[in-house]
Amino acid sequence: MAYAVAAYLHFVAIFLLFSLLVLEHQLFRLPLNFKRARSLFRVDLAFGIAAGFVLVTGAARAMRYGKGLDYYLNNSFFHAKVGLFVAVALLSIYPTVTFLKWRPALKAGQVPSITPSAARWVKTVIRIELLALLLIPLLATFMARGLGVIPQ
Repeated sequence: MAYAVAAYLHFVAIFLLFSLLVLEHQLFRLPLNFKRARSLFRVDLAFGIAAGFVLVTGAARAMRYGKGLDYYLNNSFFHAKVGLFVAVALLSIYPTVTFLKWRPALKAGQVPSITPSAARWVKTVIRIELLALLLIPLLATFMARGLGVIPQ
């Protein structure tokens, strides 16, 4: 039963992570208004928390509630999957820093400013993150089927 619960929590965390990034993509458009800017700030914070939840539940599955750490560490698709997750985490730094810079304006009840160029970069990065997140379940499917096992 614990294995099923661990898998369930991991899947819910992944769905939440993806949903929050889709919401961020939908909310981020110019011209910016106060309500959307504040929502973006909050959604990005929730995205970070969800990413941490994905990481914790994934680690729990790999170490305790899955096929065993040796199985995962000796699978190239696992490494690719974790690599993509790390890439998403690194990419998410740019939008997060952008939204954190808005904090003083939001606290003052003002609409934060962003240049059209910076806005295009944020939107592009979010789209790349979404694409990478879409590839992770494909890699997980290959991994779960025993593909990518590194011979020892």
